[in-house]
Amino acid sequence: MQETPQNASNVPLLERVRAYSQKSSKGHRKIAEFILDNYVSASYMTASKLAQEVGVSESTVVRFAMNLGFEGYPELQSSLRSVLKNKLTSLERIEIANERMGGNVLFATLSAEIDNLRTTLANTDKDNFDSIVNMILYAKNIYIVGNRSSTSLANFMYFYMSLITDKARLVQSQSGSDMFEQLFRIGEGDVMIGITFPRYSKRTVNAMTFARDSGAFTVAITDSLDSPVASIADKVLCARNEVSSFVDSLVAPMALINALISALCQAKKKEVIKNFEKLENIWDEYGIYDNKQK
Repeated sequence: MQETPQNASNVPLLERVRAYSQKSSKGHRKIAEFILDNYVSASYMTASKLAQEVGVSESTVVRFAMNLGFEGYPELQSSLRSVLKNKLTSLERIEIANERMGGNVLFATLSAEIDNLRTTLANTDKDNFDSIVNMILYAKNIYIVGNRSSTSLANFMYFYMSLITDKARLVQSQSGSDMFEQLFRIGEGDVMIGITFPRYSKRTVNAMTFARDSGAFTVAITDSLDSPVASIADKVLCARNEVSSFVDSLVAPMALINALISALCQAKKKEVIKNFEKLENIWDEYGIYDNKQK
């Protein structure tokens, strides 16, 4: 086995692959060249599939990953996906969808979402989660921002938060300046919750930066600590959102937001009960819901 370069983890992955290819064996060089030429599709191939494409054994693919400094092929694959996550266009996502889904779209999609939920649960620190709940509970105002596909997550969170407390504020952005006009009063004692996933919204990043610079406490709901909002945030909640097609996966993020809302509801149980007693009367009076029994 060839010796792994020192501080390899500090070198960008594709550069490591390119440098390694220049001094590796013929089989490993073929793998490296394939990854460099087909890094989008390669990032979603199993070790067996990659070996088949290149014309080497599966064990050669595993040794290749280990020689790059990884514990095995899954770790190399995960690192490659992280590099690509924010670079994949919708067209590239469509391109790799068939590779990942095969013939059973329903099974592949739901299985991927189940994996996202399991990984999110396993990687969520309860103490960190509880501290975020407490910060929201005692905030003067709670600002929520999400753009692009994360708009639906922000709207969902705001809808239920507004039923729990009158402190919730939904930051909506139609142009460059209106977002900051909604935020110009934000300051110490307030909480900003920024929601963004690949491909990360610059508007959300800008809103979080503005909130932090204004003295507000910032919470990011995103996919990883490498996300551009993670370095801005005081607290981060990560939800896995590996996708099986060009459609953004919002299942795990939605579940995490649901957990936050449920925790807040429990903490403010008496107040929430009073709120919903009033709301139920309003809904009944104005016929908001169809209560007819079939």
